[in-house]
Amino acid sequence: MSEGVVPNASVADMHDRRLLMDRSVSGRRAIEMPAADVPLAEMPNDDLLRDADDLQLPEMSQLDVIRYFTLLSRLNFSIDTNFYPLGSCTMKYNPKLNDQVASLGGFANIHPLQTDDSVQGALEVMFELQEWLGEATALPGVGLAPLAGAQGEYAGLLIARAALEMRGESHRKVALIPDSAHGTNPASAAMAGMDVVTIKTDEFGNVDVEDLRAKADENACVFMLTIPSTLGLFEPNIIEINNIIHDAGGLVYADGANLNALLGLVKLGDLGVDICHSNLHKTFSTPHGGGGPGAGPVMVTEELASFLPEPVVVKSDGDVPSPARRERARVRAQQYHLTRPDNSIGKINGFHGSFSILVRAYTYMQSLGGDGLRAVSENALINANYIQARLRDRFDLAVDRLCMHETVLSGKRQADRGVPALSIAKRLLDYGIHAPTMYFPLIVPEALMVEPTETESKETLDRFVAVMQAIDDEIDSDPDSVNHAPHTLPNTRLDEATAARRPVLRWQAETD
Repeated sequence: MSEGVVPNASVADMHDRRLLMDRSVSGRRAIEMPAADVPLAEMPNDDLLRDADDLQLPEMSQLDVIRYFTLLSRLNFSIDTNFYPLGSCTMKYNPKLNDQVASLGGFANIHPLQTDDSVQGALEVMFELQEWLGEATALPGVGLAPLAGAQGEYAGLLIARAALEMRGESHRKVALIPDSAHGTNPASAAMAGMDVVTIKTDEFGNVDVEDLRAKADENACVFMLTIPSTLGLFEPNIIEINNIIHDAGGLVYADGANLNALLGLVKLGDLGVDICHSNLHKTFSTPHGGGGPGAGPVMVTEELASFLPEPVVVKSDGDVPSPARRERARVRAQQYHLTRPDNSIGKINGFHGSFSILVRAYTYMQSLGGDGLRAVSENALINANYIQARLRDRFDLAVDRLCMHETVLSGKRQADRGVPALSIAKRLLDYGIHAPTMYFPLIVPEALMVEPTETESKETLDRFVAVMQAIDDEIDSDPDSVNHAPHTLPNTRLDEATAARRPVLRWQAETD
C-alpha cells in the first residue's frame, strides 16, 4: 500500500457511541430556565397534551450534550473535512464570505411581502444576478423564481409549451431526451404534460444524430440536452442537433444544471439553445446536499422572455422618492420593481425563489469576476482530465476521449475479479474520501462518476489516485476486505433494501 493512504482511524472508536437517550441519567440538567418574565398562559386542553411519563426526554449535563453533538458532526462527511468527488453534483468548497454576506441584516431580515421601495437593495442584487446569468449564457431572459434544478427544468418546459401553443401548435407534446440524460429530465417532461421519446447515445458518447433526425417530427416540442453530458463530455454535434430541432419546428432546452465546465468558455445561447437552467447551488457556491436549499434559475432567448415565471426584476430610471432616502450614503438613480411578464407561465412557488441562495451566487460572481469564473471552468477541466489520465490504466473509461468537468470510470474490470463498484465506493470511506456517484449514467456498467471540481489541490487529487490504486491492489490481495467495507465507520454495511422499506425513525431503548 502506498505511503499516505492508510485508512482513517474511526472517530467513533475513540468515543462513546451510545445514542442521546441511552446516555440519559435521571436528575441531570443541561440548563436551568429563568423565571418567566411574562404572564403565564393557560395550558391547552388535557386531550391535546401528551403524558409527561411518555415523553422520555433525555436528562443530561450540558457538557455531555455538547460532546454528543460535536461527535455527530465529526462523524459526518462534509466538504469542509473530506474530499467529496460526487459526480454530477459539484460538491465544491464554498467560500465562507458568501455565507456571511447572505447573513447581513439587510438580506436576512427582510420579508418577501415588503413593498418594492423598501427592499431596493435586495431587488438590485436580483436584477444584477439576472444580468450576470444572461451574459454567462447569452440567453438574456432570466427568471430567478425556480427553487431547484428540477423546478428550473419544469419551468423551462412549461415555457416551451406555452410558446408553441401561442404559435398555434398545441399538438406538439413530445420531449426528445437522450438515454444518458439526468433522471429528472423525463420526470419534468411528464409533469409538464409531455410524452417522452428516448434518443440513443452513439459509440463516442454523443447524441445519435441519425436517431434524433428520425424522431424529430411535427410532434416534437422540445429536445432536452444535458451539456456537458452525464458522461462528462461536450456535445460536438450541438450545432447540427439544434438545426435539426429548429427545422422540425421545436425548441432546444439545455440542462445546464452544472455550468462548472462552461463558464467563460462557451455560451449556450450562442450555440442555438433556446432555454436552459442553472443550479446556482452547484456552480455558484452554495452548500449543496442534505435536501436543500437550492436555486435553479431559467434563462431563455429574448423571444421567450415574456413567458418567464413571475416575478422578474426590472429597472426603471427615476429619482428616489423621499428626501430621507436621498440623505442615505448611497442614492440609487434607478428603481427596481418586481413584475409579471406579459405571457408568464405564472408562479411556480410562493415568492421570489431562494433569496439567500441568490445572494450567495451573486457574491461568488462579484468576488471572482469574469476572469475568475473562466478560471473556475479551466481548473475543473484540468482536474478531471488529470484524474482520468492517472487512472486509465486501472479502470475502464466510459468513453476514451478528453472529458469535461467530470470523468466516468467503469469498474467492470474490478467486478470481473469479484469486487463491484459498490464495494469500491464503500472502501473509499475507510480512507476518508466520500464515494463518487455510483451506477450512473445507467448506460455505463459499474459506473463511478468522479468530479474533482476546481477547488481541490493537486495533492488531494494525487491522494485520491493513490487510494484508488491501493483499492485496486486490495482486490487482488484481499478482496473480502473491500467487499465488507467500510470497517472504520460507526456503521458498516447496511441492509439498504430494508432501511428503505422499513426505516427506524425514532429512538428505541437498548435491550440486553
